[in-house]
Amino acid sequence: MSVRSEQSRNAMKPTGWVLFWRTFMPYQLWRFVIVNIRMMVMIWKSHG
Repeated sequence: MSVRSEQSRNAMKPTGWVLFWRTFMPYQLWRFVIVNIRMMVMIWKSHG
């Protein structure tokens, strides 16, 4: 058996709860906003 298929056999399957949060649009939008704010703060600090 190849190393690749050996690794994929042992990969974790996401739980139902994890799948829910990955597809829940309000949560994804919130994360998008937070990440962008953090990036803007870093850029502002580097230009200061």
